[in-house]
Amino acid sequence: MMQFFRNAAKPIILVTTIAFFVWLVYDLSGLGTGSGLLTTTSVGKVNGVTVQSRAFQEAVQQATDNRQRQTGTSLSLEEVAQVRDQVWEQFIQDIIFRAEYAKHGIQVTTAEVTEAIRSSPLREVAENPDFQTDSRFDLSKYQRWLTSTAGQSAVPYLEQRYRDELLRGKLLRGVISDVIISDAALWERFRDQKEMVKVGALIVDPGTAILDPAVTLTPAEIDAYYRDHRDSFKLPRAAFLSYISVPRLPDATDTAAAIARVSALRNEIRNGAPFAEVARRESADTVSGRAGGDLGEMRRSGVDPVFGAAAMSLPLKTLSEPVISSFGVHLIEVESRKADTFKGRHILVPIEVTGAHRTALDRRADSLEQIAAERLEPSALDTAAAALKLQLRKAGPLAEGSRLSTPDAGAIPDVSVWAFQAKPGEESAVIEAQQSYVVFRLDSMQAEGVPPLSAIRAVVESRVRDVKKRAAARDLAVGLAAQGSPLKRLATGTGLSYQELGPFARLSSPLSESTLIGAAFAAGSGQVSGPAPSEAGVYIFESLSRTPADSTEFAAALPQLRAEALQAARSARVRAYVSALRSSAKIDDRRSDIYKTNAQVAALQPATPPPSY
Repeated sequence: MMQFFRNAAKPIILVTTIAFFVWLVYDLSGLGTGSGLLTTTSVGKVNGVTVQSRAFQEAVQQATDNRQRQTGTSLSLEEVAQVRDQVWEQFIQDIIFRAEYAKHGIQVTTAEVTEAIRSSPLREVAENPDFQTDSRFDLSKYQRWLTSTAGQSAVPYLEQRYRDELLRGKLLRGVISDVIISDAALWERFRDQKEMVKVGALIVDPGTAILDPAVTLTPAEIDAYYRDHRDSFKLPRAAFLSYISVPRLPDATDTAAAIARVSALRNEIRNGAPFAEVARRESADTVSGRAGGDLGEMRRSGVDPVFGAAAMSLPLKTLSEPVISSFGVHLIEVESRKADTFKGRHILVPIEVTGAHRTALDRRADSLEQIAAERLEPSALDTAAAALKLQLRKAGPLAEGSRLSTPDAGAIPDVSVWAFQAKPGEESAVIEAQQSYVVFRLDSMQAEGVPPLSAIRAVVESRVRDVKKRAAARDLAVGLAAQGSPLKRLATGTGLSYQELGPFARLSSPLSESTLIGAAFAAGSGQVSGPAPSEAGVYIFESLSRTPADSTEFAAALPQLRAEALQAARSARVRAYVSALRSSAKIDDRRSDIYKTNAQVAALQPATPPPSY
């Protein structure tokens, strides 16, 4: 049958979109436009195996097409970077796994692939309505499709996907084959879920219990700490930027336009148009809009305060005047009220830049783009700032992989990707931030590494002081613990506090650190535990009550506990195995060398000769 499928195969893909590289990047984000140019034939190596640019780009593009068909939207630079990273990781994993198959001699026969294709449909196939009867997967329909022209054309892609999944399944079954869970381990797991304690906790806060004058620092201590903890002071690659922004927030004229629109809708409804029909057509609240504006039952405390006040005071079954909230302008009708709840419906019109304000803003944004955007000359931003009378501002350091937000522009997309592709002095495209149109200039780049002690002495001093204060807090806690219970009577000094916690189990503890959980359960009845240092301070516990786990309940639950524990242990083993393979891989990632900004790409293009006459 497999040979028959091969002979009939055609180069098309049917409903499941199951090309091999689509599998590699299944359910990833897509790639946007204007993101750069590949200029070499390789994007890097994994354990000596070259990843060709063409294959990488095909994988990314296929993921792009798949994702953009689903969303119907173009992608930002950040989404572009995300998909490249995800596809790169899939290439790494695929190369690593193929090496493991060869190392362990793992193979899959044609017969195994054939049987898997016939009897084990892919998830996306099983969920396809074309292969279902009464909303359930129908194997006979699927098998008939396999023998059809369309099914036969998909077989080559099915072969590749199933072959890789079968290979991976054989490898991972070997990885988890020796995973066992003893009864003793299952009892510990059960006990961690069921044994309950209530404790009193005396907490010593090093920051306030130990005053700064009580801690002396010497130059030798600071030098030694810096030398012994250099890696903890390592800073990521970071960009320092300048920028100008054109505000794009609505003004009074935009608010007036939204109010006028709501007033017009109100008149339309009063003249006989059904509220639900108008809401479905006009409301920016898509959830309630699809339901004809219906909000269901709402609590006043669960909505915008202005909206809530209007809903609680408006006469029942009466159209409100326009109501301005933080979401926009509403037309509200309340059907009923009870206490602080109400049932009603609304139409929302957002307050957006429109009319003459929109025209003026578009002109300024166009000027910003023409004067400064995507230039390689550092002076372009200064020229734009002077021409448009905009303030030149600074931003940074912007760490690689982080996002930028500024008080005047709000959250800013894309710049965190562009800045690390750009060259110093280069300007970005016009970026649409939350509150502004923005153009950035990359002023300088801080290399990844450990700054000299002279540059971060204050930071190092603070760390050393914190360490010494924590040591002093622990000494204080030792003395307090020696005084025994009840701990509550000891919480009288500065930086000392007392709490009662529980009852709680180990796996549902209000304490976030394992050392604290262990100390809380270690305290015997009426006894006080030794000090337990943590990020939040130094804890001393006394046991107030304890309910042990029930061994009879454990015996009854043992089969279910074993099944759940085995599943969790096997999943953990696979994750650890894959993580270890990834960590030990020798990876040469040259993607940063081959992707360029649009300005850099334009600069590489040959100059257009002047026209001849």
